[in-house]
Amino acid sequence: MAANKESGKKLKITLVKSTIGAVPKQVATVKSMGFKKLNSSVELPDNSATRGQIQQIRHLVKVEELN
Repeated sequence: MAANKESGKKLKITLVKSTIGAVPKQVATVKSMGFKKLNSSVELPDNSATRGQIQQIRHLVKVEELN
């Protein structure tokens, strides 16, 4: 967990599966993370809040670590 707290770390998150048929809470999480359409990517800071959001929608996204 200590490695996640480095200030320069970012995550590139790509929406790879549609939210059609997903639970409304998951759809809201996808929208709040900034995704507009399928296969779009966002760069977010690597912190516990972002990791929690990813955990909720882990079946819909692909995550890559950036430096």
